[in-house]
Amino acid sequence: MLRHLAVIPARSGSKGVKDKNIKELGGIPLIGHTILAAKASGLFSCIHVSTDSPDYAACAKRYGADASFLRDAALSSDSAGSWDVVRWVVERFVEQGQRFDTVALLQPTSPLRTAEDIAAAYRLLEEKKANVVISVCEMEHSPLWSNTLPDDLSMERFEDPALSDVPRQKLPVYYRMNGAIYLIRTEFLFSGKPVYGEGSYAYIMDRRHSVDLDEELDFLLAETIFASEHKTAAGQENADRKGGQ
Repeated sequence: MLRHLAVIPARSGSKGVKDKNIKELGGIPLIGHTILAAKASGLFSCIHVSTDSPDYAACAKRYGADASFLRDAALSSDSAGSWDVVRWVVERFVEQGQRFDTVALLQPTSPLRTAEDIAAAYRLLEEKKANVVISVCEMEHSPLWSNTLPDDLSMERFEDPALSDVPRQKLPVYYRMNGAIYLIRTEFLFSGKPVYGEGSYAYIMDRRHSVDLDEELDFLLAETIFASEHKTAAGQENADRKGGQ
């Protein structure tokens, strides 16, 4: 049986939103949302929160994740790469005699990602015999209707004349990486090959579950979606209960 490791990177010291990774959404800290989704997927032999903070580690343990070792200071700066962190974590587990076939990088700033999303991404990994699966979502606005602006803010050449009368529905669909799910086979992780190269595939997620929390405005959007979905779920549960009486 394959062994899957989930790594949830949660360093302290966020500059945009203070203590972002443990900021609460619906009464649950962000790392808690990701831990709970990973646990509910039923896929992982280990769910590890990689942090430099004892407080964050204690929070992770309360939600049932492993945080048995803290991240090196050298990997806790703004310039530290996520894949470098993942490799370091895997190497620490190898030193303990634990080996994994795949690793899922699950960022806590995507708290609306569900267990079903994680499971579906893993199914795609197997179906495609992929090395890497990365979650994406449709872009909110087509980049074909975007442009840079000169210093004087002139819009004289802002619009492409060839697209001026093209309806939005006729434009090509563009996607962006949403930061929610990155799956990689451990052997490929250490191969030195480009992560986004041959053998990498996109898992398309619903935009509602793709909110990436970087600033306060993102939290407002996430709170609205979270409240809406839980109100709907509660209403359905009550309806089912009444129907069973």
